[in-house]
Amino acid sequence: MTDLERVVTPGARLRTLITAEVSHNEQPADEWAYQRSLRPSRVLGDLWRARQIVRTITERNLRVRYKQSVLGFAWALLTPVGLLIVLTFVFGRVAGVDTGGIPYPLFAYIGLLPWAFFAAALNTGGSSIVSDKALLNKSQFPREVFPLSAVAVAGVDAGMALVPLVILFLVEQQAPAVTTALAIVPLLVLIAFTTGMTLALASIIVYLRDVRVVLPLLLQIGLFATPVAYGLELFPGWARLAYCFLNPVAPVIDSFRRTVLLGQAPQWDYLGAGAVTAAVVLVGGYALFKRLEGGMADVA
Repeated sequence: MTDLERVVTPGARLRTLITAEVSHNEQPADEWAYQRSLRPSRVLGDLWRARQIVRTITERNLRVRYKQSVLGFAWALLTPVGLLIVLTFVFGRVAGVDTGGIPYPLFAYIGLLPWAFFAAALNTGGSSIVSDKALLNKSQFPREVFPLSAVAVAGVDAGMALVPLVILFLVEQQAPAVTTALAIVPLLVLIAFTTGMTLALASIIVYLRDVRVVLPLLLQIGLFATPVAYGLELFPGWARLAYCFLNPVAPVIDSFRRTVLLGQAPQWDYLGAGAVTAAVVLVGGYALFKRLEGGMADVA
């Protein structure tokens, strides 16, 4: 292939764009948190300087994902809707899950949105370092831009998936509750937990590729072990708090349902338990990533 052909190849244009952004934003090595510094000011400063790289990789991943598909970005809507249809039939019609008077499609979709964001970020972010290994040696920039870009892509997909939610509200002739603004609290918990898990997985998979193989199975199990298709009330009262510590997505989903559908505040004890775990996972996941970062280029 000639140099001219490489330029006109779409994939080559994307690589050129990323390389240009890396070069444009390149800083001396001692200005990056490449020496595994965990000081918050250093971390935030490094990520702020790398924001254009995150944006470029995010845009590239969105284009590549949907470029060769006939329906394109419509898949971001069709995937959760298809899963909603299955959940509605199995849990809403056959199992008759108690939703407290909420139409089951609304009940399930509110639970499905945060889980879909979490699962998508882990699925793509876990393999992000391995998938972009060709860029690891391009420049001295924070390697966490790869998993963070995967979280951003999952966020874009989740944003587009709000369209069916609006349609469901119209079909069911309901409106979001006045307490919907409180949903920002569980949203922050979800983002923190998802980011920490994605960073941890991205660093582990570089060294243990088997984790990438088993991850989709674990996420499928997690879908049914998390109150997506049913309510948190299904768990015994004595076990709920412990479960919220173990699985922060559970109180996040419960809080979304309460704030958006029921007009209630979150159950702060449950959400607080999830927030503690999310904070620990975020800090621990980032620390693990920086700990393993040095050898990634050699192993990936």
